[in-house]
Amino acid sequence: MSIPAIKATRLTGPGAPVLIAGPSLGTTALPLWNRAAAALDTFTVIGWDLPGHGASPAAGDGFSIDDLAAAVADLVRGARRSGDIAAGVPVFYAGVSLGGAVGLQLGLDHGDLFDGLAVMCSGAKIGDAEGWEERADTVRAQGTPTQITGSAQRWFAPGFMEREPAAAAALLHSLQDADRFSYAYCCSALANFDVRERLPDITVPVLAVAGAEDAVTPPSFADLIADRVTNGTAAVVNEAAHLVPAEQPAQTAQLLKDFFGAQYLEGI
Repeated sequence: MSIPAIKATRLTGPGAPVLIAGPSLGTTALPLWNRAAAALDTFTVIGWDLPGHGASPAAGDGFSIDDLAAAVADLVRGARRSGDIAAGVPVFYAGVSLGGAVGLQLGLDHGDLFDGLAVMCSGAKIGDAEGWEERADTVRAQGTPTQITGSAQRWFAPGFMEREPAAAAALLHSLQDADRFSYAYCCSALANFDVRERLPDITVPVLAVAGAEDAVTPPSFADLIADRVTNGTAAVVNEAAHLVPAEQPAQTAQLLKDFFGAQYLEGI
C-alpha cells in the first residue's frame, strides 16, 4: 500500500481559522459541505475528496484509513509550507462517516497538526468486515450505481429528498460517478478499521456528532467516542440521518463554530 493521491478544493473565501472538511464514502466535498461551508463564514473551509471521487484521481492500489489520514496530513503540511495556511493560524478538521474515521486516525497519528477534530456520523468501528468486503465485491463487479437505492435510504432522514431534491440528487450523482475500484478500496479500508481500544490516546479535543435518525452510526457511536477520547464532547442533530452537513447545514455550522471557536479562544 502507498499513500493515495487526494485533491482539495477551497469551498469558501479566505478567513481564519482553517477547517479541513472530509467526505463520506460515495460523496464529494462540494455537495456534502457547500451549504454548511457558506454558513461557516469565519473559517476558510477546504474540502478534500476520496480517491476516485470528485477532484481526486482514481486509486491504483488498495489503501488503509491510516494512508488516507497521512494524505490529509500531507495536504496540511504542504499548505503550511506554501503559505496557503499562514503560520500561527489554527487548523481544524471535520469529517463525515469514512471522513470521520480519517479524523480519528488523524488524532492518533497527526494530532499535532490540528487544534480540534469533529467526527460526524461516524464511529471507531463502522459495520463489519464481511459486509464491507461483500459491498466491495459487488461494486467492483457491477459499479457504484448498485449502491444508489441503499445509500439514499441510509443517508437521508425521512422527508429530506422531497424537501431538498437538488441537494439529494447532487450527492447521489457523486456516488454514481465515483470510480468503482476506488470505492471498493474504500470499503476494504473500512473493513479493517477499528480504533476503539486506541481512543484514549487521542488528546486533541474531539466533537462527536450523530444524526438522531442515523441507523448506520447512531448516537451511541458518538457517545462512545466522546467518552473514551481524552477530551470529548457528543452532540445529536435532530431531523438528520447519515449526512448531517448536507441535511442540516445551519445547525452543523453552528455546532462547529461553537466547538472550534472555544478551542481557538483558549489558544489565544
